[in-house]
Amino acid sequence: MKNLFVFITLVIGMASCKKGPKTTDVNPGAVVQSEVFSPEDAQKLMETKCYLCHNPSAPEKGSRIGPPMVAIKAHYLAAHKNKDAFIKSIMQFVNSPTEENTLMRGAVRRFGVMPAQQFPETEVKKIAEYMFDYQIEEPDWFKEHWLARHNDSLYNKGKRLVPIKAKPTPKELGMQFALGTKKVLGQNLMGTIQNKGVEEAVVFCNERAYPLTDSMSNHFNARIRRVSDKPRNPNNGANSIELEHIDTFKGKVASGDSVEPILREENGKVYFYYPIVTNTMCLNCHGTPNKDILPKVYRNLLDLYPKDMAVGYGPDEVRGIWSIVFDAPKNTD
Repeated sequence: MKNLFVFITLVIGMASCKKGPKTTDVNPGAVVQSEVFSPEDAQKLMETKCYLCHNPSAPEKGSRIGPPMVAIKAHYLAAHKNKDAFIKSIMQFVNSPTEENTLMRGAVRRFGVMPAQQFPETEVKKIAEYMFDYQIEEPDWFKEHWLARHNDSLYNKGKRLVPIKAKPTPKELGMQFALGTKKVLGQNLMGTIQNKGVEEAVVFCNERAYPLTDSMSNHFNARIRRVSDKPRNPNNGANSIELEHIDTFKGKVASGDSVEPILREENGKVYFYYPIVTNTMCLNCHGTPNKDILPKVYRNLLDLYPKDMAVGYGPDEVRGIWSIVFDAPKNTD
């Protein structure tokens, strides 16, 4: 699964993995000073930002897409008994997640390297500080799993804080659906690239992307689509509302503004939109033909997509959007 989230961008311009939409300026390096620390606020922040992929309620096997947060805490505590070193190490990895930097090689083998995302350093510091000082909600299976392999009790030291059991917001659900689908597509695409090469990735997208996306729609009980104003497959063409949102996201990404999902609720449904931004790897299939796109790859594209419009992109451009519809959650106030 090496470099899983780099290759995922080959799937019809999916969300950028090495560089996503800008959320804030990040200043890598030393641990920064945070605002006044509130453990309740930090816990809520962790559950909002991290539980999309690291939820303790997800089963040990099956649909889990990342290790639970308590597992991350355990590994970092084993390496860093000092609080400042623990916080700094967490922040450094979140700022630049790579296979070489990870302390959790088993998790990387199973789930792949987490996608690089831009979070405010103050938020990451609060989450790391909370992780060090307080006990974290853990799955029923985790203690036995950890002790069988490590024979120590460092996995969840700290003070007890009553877990906050807030229901996910529509925004959180939409991001969960998008990231979960992205993960499954990426895992399957990576296997194709490793075994058959980039040229066969085009065939994979043609034959498997739709069935896999449909299976994730069924899994999440949502309608999940990736649409564009310049579709490769005509079935991925955006409608008038989606075109408006694509234009909005293009303006924000081009100007470097913070990008947040667009949502609306109507007749008990949530309509969720989030940009798909290119990076340099996307150009292998979506850049300039015979410059970024190898001739053999381009011939495959023309054979499979005679009406292909999805070329000519540069890095950090909005290639399309996630368009997801699902039932509005109840009692989210």
